[in-house]
Amino acid sequence: MNLRIVTRNKCLASVATLALLLVAACAPVVDGAAVRQGSAAPPGPTAVSEPTRKPSNVPMRKLAPGERPPQFILFSFDGVGVTPNWDEFLKAADETDARFTALMTGLYFLTDEARHKYQGPGHRPGESSLAFGGTKAEVIEQIEYLNETWYAGHEMGTHYVGHFCAGTKHPGTDWTVADWDHELDQFFSLMKNWRANTGIKSGPDLVFGTDVVKGGRTQCLEGSPRTIFPALLRHHMTWDSSMPAKRTGIYWPSIERGIWEFPIPYVYSPPLKASQTALDFNFWVTYNGAKNRPKDAPKIRQIVRQTYEYMYQRAFEGNRAPIVIANHFNDWSGNAFNPATWDFMRNTCGNPETICATYQDVIAWMELQDPEVLAELQRQAPVAVDAAH
Repeated sequence: MNLRIVTRNKCLASVATLALLLVAACAPVVDGAAVRQGSAAPPGPTAVSEPTRKPSNVPMRKLAPGERPPQFILFSFDGVGVTPNWDEFLKAADETDARFTALMTGLYFLTDEARHKYQGPGHRPGESSLAFGGTKAEVIEQIEYLNETWYAGHEMGTHYVGHFCAGTKHPGTDWTVADWDHELDQFFSLMKNWRANTGIKSGPDLVFGTDVVKGGRTQCLEGSPRTIFPALLRHHMTWDSSMPAKRTGIYWPSIERGIWEFPIPYVYSPPLKASQTALDFNFWVTYNGAKNRPKDAPKIRQIVRQTYEYMYQRAFEGNRAPIVIANHFNDWSGNAFNPATWDFMRNTCGNPETICATYQDVIAWMELQDPEVLAELQRQAPVAVDAAH
C-alpha cells in the first residue's frame, strides 16, 4: 500500500558538504608562527568539521517515587521514499526537538535495472508489489535523505522489502519463520551492498550500518509474533510495531517472545464516534473505502488530527502510555494525512512533560526503570477506549 514516490528535481547537497568550514578569522598561523597580513602564506589544508549525529532527547534516568513518566509519542513512517513530505517532517521535528523512526523499504536501495538482485519468499527474482528505487540518480538522492535523517537524530528501522500483502502470490500472512528470516536477510543485504548491486560509484556512502536497525513494521501489518519474532531475534533486533492492538485503547508495551511489541492502537475516535485503527491508510479505508478523492482531504485531515489530539489528551491525563503514530509519506487522496500529522507534531511535541522519541530510546528508558515501577505502569488500564475514558 506504500507506493514509491517520484523524486523531485532538486539538487540536495550531501551532509558532508553542509559541514562548516573552520577558517580562522584572525591572522593566519603557519607552523606555530603568525604570518603578517599581505604576505604569501604557504597553502595548507582546510579544516572541515566532521558531521555529528543529533543526540537523544530522552532523559535517561529512573523515575523518582511518585513521579509520573513523560508522555512519549512515537512517530514512524512506513517505506520512506523521497518526497516533499519528508522535508516537512524533518523541518517539523527540528522545530520541536522531536525524533521519529524512518522505516526503510529495501527496494529503494536497488535501481530498476538491478531489480533481479532481490528475491522475495516464494517469488521470482525481481518481483515485488512496489516499484524499485528508479535511476541511479534517484537511489543516490534516497541515500542523501537517509543520511540527513540519521544525522538529525532519527531512528532507522525496516519496512522489509517486497511488500507482498494479502491478495498477492504468497503474501506475508502465509510466511513461515524461514520466510521472514529470508526477507530480513534480503533487506540487510540490499542495505549493505547497495553500491555493488547497482554499480553506483558516485554520491555519498550510507553513513550508518545495518547494526542500527533494531525493529520495524511489516507490510500491511501482516504476520504474527509466532512467525516474525524468531526471525527478528536471529537478526539481533529488539522491537516490532506491526501487530494490531489486542484490546481497545492505549496501554504500555510489553515483551512478547523476546521482542518489545508496540501495537498499532485501536482507539475511540470522537469525530467518527466509533473505534478506529489509528493508521493513516486505515483512516482512509474507514472514511471512503480508500478511494482517491482529493475533495475529501480537508475532512479526512480533521478526523485524523482530532483523533490524535484525543489520544494525546487521554494518555497525558491518564496512564501516560507511549502513543504510536503510524504514517506514510504518500500523497493519498490529495495528501489527506501528512498535514494532519505534522500539525500534530508541531502542536504537541514541544509540550511540557511530552517527548516525541524513537522506539530504541523509549525501550532504553523503560529498561532503566525499576522492574516494579515498569510493571505497575503496564498494569494500568488502557485509555482512549471510548468517549468517557
